[in-house]
Amino acid sequence: MRKVEGAGIIERYVTLLNRRALGLNTLAFVHVSLIEHSEQAIKVFDDFVAKEDQIIECCSITGADDYLLKVVAEDPEGLENFIMKKVLRLGIVRSSTTHFVLRQKKYRTELPLELG
Repeated sequence: MRKVEGAGIIERYVTLLNRRALGLNTLAFVHVSLIEHSEQAIKVFDDFVAKEDQIIECCSITGADDYLLKVVAEDPEGLENFIMKKVLRLGIVRSSTTHFVLRQKKYRTELPLELG
């Protein structure tokens, strides 16, 4: 473990919380497409993502959409509220498509490593 820590491989230590025990029963992936790709629009979106705790993961992606967000909420109405009153009100989002997670078949944070 000290070798890994010394090599700078470990970014940080975290505690994994049970989202359902916290009342966050809704998990969804939200695909987001921006109206334009100016530096200003990207900065506005990046700043929004950084400050919103409901977004637990964000990736810039290839394809028809620009971003993929992993979002938690108490219930579907809470997710709708988040999308309608926060994401779409940014004024820079062309469209969003939401995919509700029905059941997680696999969830892990470990990376596949061979430590020798």
